[in-house]
Amino acid sequence: MVALRPVLAALSAALLSLLALPAFAAERTAKPILHGKHWVAITGKPLAATAGAMTFARGGNAVDATCAMLAATATMWDTLGWGGETQALIYHPKLKKVIGINALGVAPTGATVEFFREKGMQYPPEYGPLAAVTPGTPGGLMVMLAEYGQLSLAEVLAPAMQMAEGYPIEAAQADNMERQREVIAQWPDSKRILLPHWQEDASVRAAPRAGEEFKQLDLLATLRKLVETEAEALAAGKDRKAAIMAAYERFYRGDIARELVRATQEAGGLITMADLDRWQVIIEEPVSTRYRGVEVYKLTHWVQGPVMLQALNILENADLKAMGYNSARYIHTLYQAMNLSFADRDFYYGDPYVPPVEPITGLLSKDYAKARFAQINWERNNAEAKPGDPYPFQGEKNPYTDLLEKWTPIPPAAEGLGEDGFQQALQMTPDEAFLAGTTSIQAADAQGWIVSVTPSGGWIPPFIAGSTGVGLSQRMQSFVLDKGLNPFNVVQPGQRPRATLTPGLALKDGKPYLSFAVQGGDSQDQNLLQFLLNMVEFEMNVQEAVEAANINSYQMQASFGAHQSEPGRLLLRDDVPDWVQSKLGKMGYQVETRERTSGPITAIHFDAENGMFWGGASDFGEDYGIAW
Repeated sequence: MVALRPVLAALSAALLSLLALPAFAAERTAKPILHGKHWVAITGKPLAATAGAMTFARGGNAVDATCAMLAATATMWDTLGWGGETQALIYHPKLKKVIGINALGVAPTGATVEFFREKGMQYPPEYGPLAAVTPGTPGGLMVMLAEYGQLSLAEVLAPAMQMAEGYPIEAAQADNMERQREVIAQWPDSKRILLPHWQEDASVRAAPRAGEEFKQLDLLATLRKLVETEAEALAAGKDRKAAIMAAYERFYRGDIARELVRATQEAGGLITMADLDRWQVIIEEPVSTRYRGVEVYKLTHWVQGPVMLQALNILENADLKAMGYNSARYIHTLYQAMNLSFADRDFYYGDPYVPPVEPITGLLSKDYAKARFAQINWERNNAEAKPGDPYPFQGEKNPYTDLLEKWTPIPPAAEGLGEDGFQQALQMTPDEAFLAGTTSIQAADAQGWIVSVTPSGGWIPPFIAGSTGVGLSQRMQSFVLDKGLNPFNVVQPGQRPRATLTPGLALKDGKPYLSFAVQGGDSQDQNLLQFLLNMVEFEMNVQEAVEAANINSYQMQASFGAHQSEPGRLLLRDDVPDWVQSKLGKMGYQVETRERTSGPITAIHFDAENGMFWGGASDFGEDYGIAW
């Protein structure tokens, strides 16, 4: 165990550096820029950012710090649990390339279209054991750490284990547990852990109160098993990587797996030991495009990441800077580019490791983008924007022209998600579905390692699998049961659902330029698109860019809940001028405003001239960073 004094000294120095920031930065933004020379750690909760800082102080690199923050946020239920999913973009400084980590779970044995339709469901359910794909976060964490980290699993999990033993819970999640008490209470282990003060009297608070010590001793026992397995492997002469993977083996094939499967199946879920055994983390090539000299990287089409690249390709054909930031013309152009890109997402994106093969080459073609740009109506919103045909742009014929001709987004009036009433009773509102899930993590170090992650799944209200303390994913709901909606994303055993999770990295002149991510569901790539444009087109600094006034479209088909579309619905920040709002209204938009629209964006800008880090965390949520 590392001595606490040097860790605290480093943290104190880092916090003092925040107080010494130039006053002008705070004057322009609600939060100051984080300036760092050695490292930056940013994530969705202050305590979890501290876990990253502690890991750097132990001598870890950015991957180690990322894994510590991932473990901490999962323990804090920061819109994810330990049984959710993880993915990452990692810049490898020795290879000078961006690497993708795919740790999204798959549909388990028995998860078929016929199974869910026999239950009267239009989609897989939003919550509970039947909503769960196989857990991805433990595997993603351990593979990232084994392949690219420097520290042991024990060192990286130490902050999360201390938190599982008991930490002062913050108001946001404590109150969230209380709001969801009736849902949580139907699963005994979820109720026991998340509602420690449960009484039948609904007027008596069941969840912990803000600041109360919240304990998760079952989860602590599971994490201890992983650390003990690593220690036993090291004692037996195995190297660091093999010892970490021994812990991986215990989670997915040993006693932890057996208890997870037992509890899930007992509650009506489908996950089997064979499902856990077959699932694996995939280290893969990301996709990219070049915009105004900036090379932008995203994970490929098993998430929605390429939709941002498609939008950039379309917008490259317009002079956005001349339009003026958040003018009516600019907002209309963004909205229309997103309409076209998200319509393609809704029809063409799916698991690249399961047939059929998605037309990603055509979708990311610059010529295809020009053809889509030519379809924009410059006078009014196109409420009937449909997927295009990218196949000719990769020299092929579209095998789904019959489905494409009939395709239409699901209107807001969609009903009937289940004759048993369970899914209907728990159906998210359109706004909840739009923003469902996710936290974000950014880390960078002086060695050149950079990591951007948007982990998710297992958010409150979770089904906790027996004595593991692990809350399972709810990602199954992102599948469709009708291939007419998306022939690439129809549920079947062994397939990954097309997820919303979408970290970003960007290079300029071959060197790291930006690392960025945001919480939320279908809003993610909308906010990240505008963040990048704020930096590239409008020359904002990183903190200004994460706090700036964004717009949100609701026209795409939602990835959660009833999967509905709301054409023309447009969210603006409330300081957008009245004449801009009026003009947009005349163009067919249903305009609404809110005080904050930036989304909880986290980002790091790499100052190539000075060799320093500039970190940003928006004022939208509780995101927090520490730099040194």
